[in-house]
Amino acid sequence: MGIAVLAVLLSLITLPKTGQMPEPYVLLLFTLAIPGAAAVSLRFTTGRQSWATTATDVPLLLALFFLPAFWLILVRAVASLAIYAYRYFRGQVTAVQVVFNVAAQSAAAACAGLLVMGLGVGSATDPKTWAVLLLGILLGSAVTGTCVTAILTVLQGWGGIESVLRTMVGTLLLTAVNGVLGLVILVCLNATPWAAILIGVLAAVVIGIYRGYSRLLEQRRSLSDLNDFTREVSEATQSGRLIDVMLGRVRALLNAESSSVWVPADGRFPELLLSARVDDMGLLDMSPVPEALRRQVLENGATLFVGRDGAAAHRDALKGSDVTETIIVPLRSGQAVFGCISITNRLGSGMPRFRHADQTLLETLTAHVGVAVENSRLVDRLRFDAYHDSLTRLPNRRRAMLALEESISREVPGEFVAVLVFDVDGMREVNDSLGFAAGDDLLVEVARRLRELAPESAHIGRIGGDEFAVVFRTGDTEHALEQARTMRAGLQQPFLLGTLDVDVDAAVGVAIHPEHGDSADGLLQRADVATYAARNVSSGVQLFNVGLESRSVRRLGLASDLRRAFDTGELSVHYQPKIDLATRTVLGVECLARWHHPTHGEVPPDDFVPVAEHTGQLARLTEFVLRAGLRHARDWAIQGRPLTVAVNLSPRTVADPEFPTVVDALLREYGVPPRQLTLEITEDGMVGDPDRPLPTLHRLHELGVRLSVDDFGTGYSSLSYLRRLPVHEVKIDRGFVQGMATDEGDLAIVRAVVDLSRHFGLSVVAEGVESEMTLALLTDIGCDIGQGFLFSRPLSEERLEAWLNAQAEEPAVTPDQGEEGAVVRRLRAI
Repeated sequence: MGIAVLAVLLSLITLPKTGQMPEPYVLLLFTLAIPGAAAVSLRFTTGRQSWATTATDVPLLLALFFLPAFWLILVRAVASLAIYAYRYFRGQVTAVQVVFNVAAQSAAAACAGLLVMGLGVGSATDPKTWAVLLLGILLGSAVTGTCVTAILTVLQGWGGIESVLRTMVGTLLLTAVNGVLGLVILVCLNATPWAAILIGVLAAVVIGIYRGYSRLLEQRRSLSDLNDFTREVSEATQSGRLIDVMLGRVRALLNAESSSVWVPADGRFPELLLSARVDDMGLLDMSPVPEALRRQVLENGATLFVGRDGAAAHRDALKGSDVTETIIVPLRSGQAVFGCISITNRLGSGMPRFRHADQTLLETLTAHVGVAVENSRLVDRLRFDAYHDSLTRLPNRRRAMLALEESISREVPGEFVAVLVFDVDGMREVNDSLGFAAGDDLLVEVARRLRELAPESAHIGRIGGDEFAVVFRTGDTEHALEQARTMRAGLQQPFLLGTLDVDVDAAVGVAIHPEHGDSADGLLQRADVATYAARNVSSGVQLFNVGLESRSVRRLGLASDLRRAFDTGELSVHYQPKIDLATRTVLGVECLARWHHPTHGEVPPDDFVPVAEHTGQLARLTEFVLRAGLRHARDWAIQGRPLTVAVNLSPRTVADPEFPTVVDALLREYGVPPRQLTLEITEDGMVGDPDRPLPTLHRLHELGVRLSVDDFGTGYSSLSYLRRLPVHEVKIDRGFVQGMATDEGDLAIVRAVVDLSRHFGLSVVAEGVESEMTLALLTDIGCDIGQGFLFSRPLSEERLEAWLNAQAEEPAVTPDQGEEGAVVRRLRAI
């Protein structure tokens, strides 16, 4: 307002000295020349404001020479009003900016006019005139710059004053150049008015060349900016600062108040919503663009340009926000749209609003950003997949090892690192009964329940097919064991799969750092060893100890020795007699594999049979025992002692469809009747997975081979279920037999098994007969066959022959001779 008053006062001061009014066409010519010259401009931006230095200095210098001061001010005011009114209606400036600029230009013209009027001008060829005119336009430019400096100081403080002053120096230099050009034109016009034609043509050519050159510079600048943008985005992708760099550069390149990126949530990726604003350090987790417009771009996949002259629906969406215009461009991955980038509010009053060229530039930038963002997400996805299980989304073994290494590397006074390994049982039954999809669902549910049961700070990972590791800090070992028991009890609760309740169990091994190891690999290995041992304890939870590892290491060493043992004669077969309890005669023998290791001595079957299973030598071991038993059965039949032979089978052997063919071939090779061979299968191996062994059992039954259920009573089967299987014999587990003389419950179980077996037509064998009282009880309840140390321990081949010969030499005495004359054959080993 003060500038406007100053301009009016100056015009009134000059009014009495103006003389007569210039020709109207002269006033009109200068009034049109000034806006025309404004079309050729050099623009720059400072902070939030943009200002332009134009070629208006040329017509202003001529006006200073030809027009009195008052008319100069009037022409300058009318021309400025026309220029800024046009920009106002284009939405490029506000009303306040129109008033400020018209007043500032009028004040500058008034000051220049007063200076020229005071110093006076001579002819167009007088150097003094040139100097006065140059001083006039320089003063006008200085007045305009001073006004700009004053308003910027009011709006932004003194912080940017230095930059504005440097800009003013450049503007004054350009004003001087324009002034020289104006003087050349003045001299030409003074020589002949017809020079105006040549000057007009020259001006048109210069303007055309200038515009072409400006466009070329703008294109080169855009290419340079695009190249720099691509390089910076690539570097930012590698350093993990993609969004920060990208939003900042987009905002700066398009001179926008803010730039934003929005990517909706997708699977495990959360929503991404960030903005870079010109006055804010860092990024804000918001966007000034309404969500409705963003979603429209996401759905349509097309760029949206919203301004003051845009569609009414779009303008309504911007109501209530600080956004006056925005460009929203979709982010693409191939043909799919996964987000959008937007810019809002072009900075500066002297610059035009966003143009379609800005839209094109933003679309080009967004294309590069889309590739970078998608590559970043792809790298993140690959990194996640490399360290996580695809089914349960838990960390995998590699990630679990890294977490364990990190945990043990950080020492906390009074705390230890505990490693719990869970081996889930029951997965095979679910896969076979309900399908692998149900098994996968069960694993997902197990992972979810482990997350719920584990301590909040625990790290949970899936380290194998049905194995999970839990790593956490604890104050003592007992707390770690209690946590393992609690989590195991939680896993034992039924899982709902569809409409079925499924029960699972788990063996849990526990290892503690640093007591059980000082490395992640060692701790996990020891916890796994403890898990294997936990299967054989009632609690299902086992803390690692050195004895467990020594046994595990020993088994590992036995694997390589077992293959050699077949050829060196280290393996042999021992035989334990089976006695008819009614007649006290030998019915047959059970064949038992034995291994005398040259270093370890006698290796228990519990150690080397699992080794044979895991190394693929089980079939060879089974055939070795079968051949030994059938060879003796053939020899005994030749000697007139037709004894049966019994051989134990592993569940894996029973599941082998080729095994009946092997048995048939061996029976034919040795000429032994099939009824002389009994194959014993553990209860769990026969009924734990009933569908798998059935074909093999039926084929063996068809061969005429006798089938026996070994260790009956230790599993979960019933005699009514066994009746549906092609078996001939039931062997009561030694635990019940040895306790029946002192435990009424064991006696009742044995009695029930004998009674029901007789009802179903099955023979009953009692294992573990070690006392006369047990023998008497078994005889009283009608058990068919006995086997145990009371009769004989397992004997080698030579000792068995001696034992059988000794029994043959004793008289056959039966109990019906009376109590006084009866002689009970002890049948003990010699």
